[in-house]
Amino acid sequence: MSIIELMLVVFLINLPFGYWRFNAARFSRQWMMAIHIPVPFVFLLRIFGGFGWKVIPLLMISFAAGQFAGGRLRKFYTH
Repeated sequence: MSIIELMLVVFLINLPFGYWRFNAARFSRQWMMAIHIPVPFVFLLRIFGGFGWKVIPLLMISFAAGQFAGGRLRKFYTH
């Protein structure tokens, strides 16, 4: 798996969680869960993909982009 493929998978994992997070009250239990549930999956993908610590900033960008895009999808489909 290349770094681009890993970033794409992280982005796609976070889309539904960003969709869920969009309507949750900020810092509520649902909001926190929507952000933190995908973290172990991203961690496992990084470890099993054979990537070291240096890719974490790129994965954080993909993580945040997926959360943001999921929220935008929710906004688009509910309005």
